[in-house]
Amino acid sequence: MSDTKTVRAASVAGQGVVVRRLVLGSALMLFLELALIRWLGSNIVHLSYFSNFVLLGSFLGIGIGFLVSRRTWTLVPAAPLLLAVLVLGVVLFPVSLDRTGSDVIYFTSLQASGPPAWVVLPLVFVAVALVIAGPAEIVGRCFADLTPLTAYRWDLVGSLVGISAFTVLSFLWAPPVVWGVIVAVAFVLLVPNLRRLIATVAGVAIVGVLLIESTAANTSWSPYYKITTKDLSGNPDYVDIAVNGIPHQLMAPAQWKLEQGEQQYSTPYERIKDNSLENVLIVGAGSGSDVAIALSKGAQHIDAVDIDPRIMQIGVDRNPDEAYQDPRVTRHVNDGRAFLTGTDQRYDLILFALPDSLTLVSGASQIRLESFLFTQQALEEARDHLKPDGSFAMYNYYREDWLIDRLAGTAQTVFGHTPCVDTFAGAQAVVTAALDESHQQCGAAYQPSGEVIAPSTDDRPFLYYKGEGFPTLYLWAIAGILLVSALALRVLGGSFRSMRPYADLFFMGAAFLLLETKNVATFALLFGTTWLVNALVFAGVLMVVLAAVETERRLRTPRLPVVFGGIAASLALAYAIRPDWLLPLPFVPRLLIAVALAFLPIYLANIAFAKRFSDSGDSRAAFAVNILGAIVGGCLEYAALLTGYANLLIVVAVLYLIAFLLKPRVSMA
Repeated sequence: MSDTKTVRAASVAGQGVVVRRLVLGSALMLFLELALIRWLGSNIVHLSYFSNFVLLGSFLGIGIGFLVSRRTWTLVPAAPLLLAVLVLGVVLFPVSLDRTGSDVIYFTSLQASGPPAWVVLPLVFVAVALVIAGPAEIVGRCFADLTPLTAYRWDLVGSLVGISAFTVLSFLWAPPVVWGVIVAVAFVLLVPNLRRLIATVAGVAIVGVLLIESTAANTSWSPYYKITTKDLSGNPDYVDIAVNGIPHQLMAPAQWKLEQGEQQYSTPYERIKDNSLENVLIVGAGSGSDVAIALSKGAQHIDAVDIDPRIMQIGVDRNPDEAYQDPRVTRHVNDGRAFLTGTDQRYDLILFALPDSLTLVSGASQIRLESFLFTQQALEEARDHLKPDGSFAMYNYYREDWLIDRLAGTAQTVFGHTPCVDTFAGAQAVVTAALDESHQQCGAAYQPSGEVIAPSTDDRPFLYYKGEGFPTLYLWAIAGILLVSALALRVLGGSFRSMRPYADLFFMGAAFLLLETKNVATFALLFGTTWLVNALVFAGVLMVVLAAVETERRLRTPRLPVVFGGIAASLALAYAIRPDWLLPLPFVPRLLIAVALAFLPIYLANIAFAKRFSDSGDSRAAFAVNILGAIVGGCLEYAALLTGYANLLIVVAVLYLIAFLLKPRVSMA
């Protein structure tokens, strides 16, 4: 009896070691994925517009790692070394993607250079995949020592630890050296003893490079950007603010900006009349120059809104006009659309003051931070927050005439009359519209330069997409991603015929990621595009998936046909209830309904996945095929350019239907 107890205790202790290793490996996997999305986007100029390619590379790496975990050889010791090479290469050989062209506009310096995106993106995609494959292999080998659902459960716990840690560091504005220390320590703990020296040397190199970057003069990090400041001609009153290596704002005295021919700043005030400027809203307040100009024009109170807390803090610390110290100014760190949705204030003037972002909401979506600010519905919301004599204006360096015409056409549709449109050198433009046309005084009558593109909408918030066919860059990039993924699956996983038993899991992976991406877009619309909302959505998804796994482990759940029927019904409900119907609701009921609509199909889908996964003969192969299917789902998100986000739910439903039809009959229980 004592021998039996000893064996049992040893077995439990051994399983505990496996679980701890799995949780740490999974946490490292997700933390590293998020860190690479942020860091690579901050150092490869314009990559922040394509951060979803880093995400897809991470998924390929997870699939590769799980497939390699079935082999006798290992990638684990090479992973920290490859990461060190990647970090050193990016720092020592900086490049920028050339994103010139007019089919999709990318805000940048007016003259861009560098290798084309089709050269850089595949290299980044493959490099990220190889780095992520290391911790993924660790997790995969742990899967082999546990029952499928137990392994999946602890994988989700580790993922929650990883995303929670990165969220806390984002809240603290932690620089990359902190991320590097965490990753380096995790690798040292996970790499086998005999090869730990390699991981230690690689970790020291990674931390050393990131320490130099993080402590560089005039460099700081917000939850969105790497921010650098530079005094012009050594004068601290004139500060050039660049984010992710791209010029973003010039902080200078308001009077100097008005006198130096920056006509876009003064034009809105010249186009409105009989306006008291008693209450003004500035979205995109940034470092405070627009706020200082509004104060100089007589604004009595200003709500200054900007999504980036660090840029606003730079304005607090260094703006020469000390606009944010003025008692007439109230600062709000928030998404502009979310602020409008949540306030009941009425304004004499609402300004969208150069609110262009240089990054996506997350790696899982092609939505930019300001995408929902320029839709027809957003301008309608701005209009509804104006006083009877109020006016709305937006200005920026819009780059293309068709974009100026589109914004002017959107304002005309919303306000019911032709707005004032002033254009200046470098495709600068100001669009001004009064609620009552008699309160605006235009210069020359506006005439569009050509055919006016229809307004962007909340369902298709792609303001900078001209809409003339599917962008060639995306087609080539998606084709390359799918080709590389298929080759990796074939080489490491064996013949496609041998993976036929898990074909349903492939389609379930594609459907799940596409559903998750659609929900990211929905929550960005309903609650803002801030980093915190995004982090909460992903953490919420992981918690719902974990709840589904625990339900399957502990309770008797319905047969698979019933579960898939529930998935279909929940998707139909989510499709029928449009997100914009929820916007007028108070925050709490809006949140509850949004969570129910978004997470119910995710919960049911993961009940189905858990039932199927628990029956898999090879959990590592099954999970790898599922992850590689997620890559297809990530690529399908680009279909929203043509279909809109609501119709992605139809694609999700079709994918789940295919998964159901391909499911082995023995899994129907």
